[in-house]
Amino acid sequence: MSKASLVSRLLAAKLKSGQTYGQIAEKTGLTNVYVAQLLRRQAQLKPATALKLKAALPGLTDDLIQEMTTPPMRSYDPAIINEPAVYRLNEAVMHFGESIKEIINEDFGDGIMSAIDFYCSVDKIKGVDGKDRVVVTFDGKYLPHSEMKSEDMVSKIRQQ
Repeated sequence: MSKASLVSRLLAAKLKSGQTYGQIAEKTGLTNVYVAQLLRRQAQLKPATALKLKAALPGLTDDLIQEMTTPPMRSYDPAIINEPAVYRLNEAVMHFGESIKEIINEDFGDGIMSAIDFYCSVDKIKGVDGKDRVVVTFDGKYLPHSEMKSEDMVSKIRQQ
């Protein structure tokens, strides 16, 4: 089954349930973004979570659950940058990225935020002015850059 066909079936099960990503997240113990990642085949469904997801979305058949437990081909359509919400997120990261990087380095040292050991959520709150605000949380493990010393390189073939 093609990825597009699979994603279409997964999203149809969500639509049929009448639930939001947030409601499914509450039932499964996942973040709302991770639920969306699972249904878009950008994340692998773990066996311990499969039963919770199937209970939350009864329209998920055993064959769909089985497909979701295999490692996905993570990808994206480059044209998605043209979608206004995605464009604005990209613009925000590009605009604030250099400052965020400097603060990471200042607070943690020379390193980066993991996008593998990573949690993401989108929340709706009221601002001080009473208007709706979007809160996007990126919660990633800090990964320090390492000094590449030859003696620490386990895979290096040493000449006798």
